[in-house]
Amino acid sequence: MSRRNILITGANGGLGIAIARAFLDESKENFVWLGVRKRQERASKLADSVPAQCKCVDLEVTDPKAWQGAIKSIERVDVLVNNAGAHDDALLATMPVESWQRVLSANLDGVFHGCQAVLPEMIAQRGGRIINIASLSALLAPAGQTNYAAAKAGVVALTQSLAKEVARLGITVNAICPGYVQTEALDSIPEEQRAAALAKIPMRRLARPEEIAAAVRFLACPDASYITGSIIKIDGGIL
Repeated sequence: MSRRNILITGANGGLGIAIARAFLDESKENFVWLGVRKRQERASKLADSVPAQCKCVDLEVTDPKAWQGAIKSIERVDVLVNNAGAHDDALLATMPVESWQRVLSANLDGVFHGCQAVLPEMIAQRGGRIINIASLSALLAPAGQTNYAAAKAGVVALTQSLAKEVARLGITVNAICPGYVQTEALDSIPEEQRAAALAKIPMRRLARPEEIAAAVRFLACPDASYITGSIIKIDGGIL
């Protein structure tokens, strides 16, 4: 496998770090760029541990100019993993407009800007992989997440439409819809809510970040070259 540049956004959380480690373990020919803006400590620690294979790049995913700066630093992106996202749950009747706009921007606009930033080079080299991290909320929208569910459903639709646009150019575009994943985002929820979530999962356990990362790594590999426009749910059987 020839050297590949892999850019992972939101690489400061448990899932982003797991995805990065999956690519680092896959091959020493992979160079992983960790797109981070805030709370860079975990990403910096990983990059410092393997400086020949990994580096942080400052990236605010909602800012097109920031994307252009990041792409200029990286020069060529062979694999883009749009993992950055944000929650701000509330009932629609009382949801502040700012909450709606912020969540749509972080989860949907960020994916749009990222795809648009990497496509010129991918088109020129007639190849590339784009993997968008959506959510089970896009397919099974819960109450209290109208902003997040709408944004992630938009990511699913964007994925399917873009896949058709670039398929003939050797570029694949796929999305993953994780269910409940054991990351720091779930560590703070009350025990009764955690028990209720587990009760919904036929496997009766949360996903490990590494299980999501394995699917991302597969979609980026040569053996997945005929998979595009797919929406893969990883939810322990909920849906």
